[in-house]
Amino acid sequence: MSSNTDEPLLLDNHHELDDGEEKEVGFVKEFGTESKRLWELAGPAIFTSICQYSLGALTQTFAGQVGELELAAVSIENSVIAGLAFGVMLGMGSALETLCGQAFGAGQLRMLGIYMQRSWIILLTTACILVPIYVVSPAILLFAGQTTRISNAAGKFALWMIPQLFAYAMNFPIQKFLQAQRKVLVMAWISAGVLVLHVLFSCCSTSLSPNLMELGLDSRDWLSKTCMALSSSLWPLLSCYGLLPNPLVPVDAMSICMNINGWQAMISIGFNAAISVRVSNELGAGNARLAKFSVIVVSLTSTIIGAACMIVVLATREYFLYLFTNSEAVANETKKLAMLLAWTVLLNSLQPVLSGVAVGAGWQALVAYINIACYYIVGLPAGVLLGFKLDLGAMGIWGGMIGGICLQTIILIAITAMTNWEKEASLAVSRVKQWGGAAASD
Repeated sequence: MSSNTDEPLLLDNHHELDDGEEKEVGFVKEFGTESKRLWELAGPAIFTSICQYSLGALTQTFAGQVGELELAAVSIENSVIAGLAFGVMLGMGSALETLCGQAFGAGQLRMLGIYMQRSWIILLTTACILVPIYVVSPAILLFAGQTTRISNAAGKFALWMIPQLFAYAMNFPIQKFLQAQRKVLVMAWISAGVLVLHVLFSCCSTSLSPNLMELGLDSRDWLSKTCMALSSSLWPLLSCYGLLPNPLVPVDAMSICMNINGWQAMISIGFNAAISVRVSNELGAGNARLAKFSVIVVSLTSTIIGAACMIVVLATREYFLYLFTNSEAVANETKKLAMLLAWTVLLNSLQPVLSGVAVGAGWQALVAYINIACYYIVGLPAGVLLGFKLDLGAMGIWGGMIGGICLQTIILIAITAMTNWEKEASLAVSRVKQWGGAAASD
């Protein structure tokens, strides 16, 4: 069980306050206490995620200044090829986040290293299996509907990114091992140092930086987290864009919007990590009430931040696009998509956080089914209908996918609201014992 310092702060009885006022003041104080716990985890995690995302985003920014084809090639590789591979790896390794977090909460510290070693074996094997995707990426992109020019250019870039896959296979377990123990500051410093090197060696750092982080032994694979949160919707979205007339312009415009969305998503990814740690630790310790209250606090916080980011996107929609392109055609197309980008920013402020709740509680399989249903059964068909049948083009395709994201978010809210947290705490204790925790304590 947690120590007394982890228990929510409740006010002593005050005779000058009635029961309703006292409960309200007590809730506010408890909310502040839990917010502090979350920000102590989320703050360094957000900083780390921004540094990590900057590696690919800066490369994409430089590519956009070179030309439209280069921007399309880099964005397609990052979002489709790397996104697909990292999404698979993240799914394979997500069990480590649940197991390490709950084992730490239960006090079974020796099991954390065993879980990490098992995850290394699984992810390195997975990385070997995924290498052919990078090698034959031009054929995959052609099959998905991209043009020959974009597919070939993205395929050449993908070959240079193969070492990144193995570096992340090593980093991912280390990241979860440290994250479960709330050791996030050291990872933030390592990521900042790598970003500086990335800027100094901008021509080759997209492939080099992950290997440097692996040598540091403390970095985080935040790009893969972004892919888990976004790629399941962006892959079919970009594939459909390739079928539009003159696809180079809409693909470039979409890549700019994804880049902006990705920056904002780093905040949500930081909260994703924080709530995963909080939920897994508290469930492992048997503190069902604290786990539930932490979910409430992080949901409110992330939604407020998402609304603020939505306002910023709308206020700067005439200007931010010129950071990525000097093409007026691409700029005009991006302006048309700004409203959809703003709504996506708002929705993606909560959805990754709820996914973090799911990982902390061990609901990965359920969330995977929800993702498939919302994106590929609802979102993608709706996007095709709006974009092609109703001739709404890029806006119709994206609008359909926003519908899928909205549906997914609603379902996750409903599941979280109906969760029996006492039962989840009992399951967490059983899970730790099942995976060797009992033996570790003997």
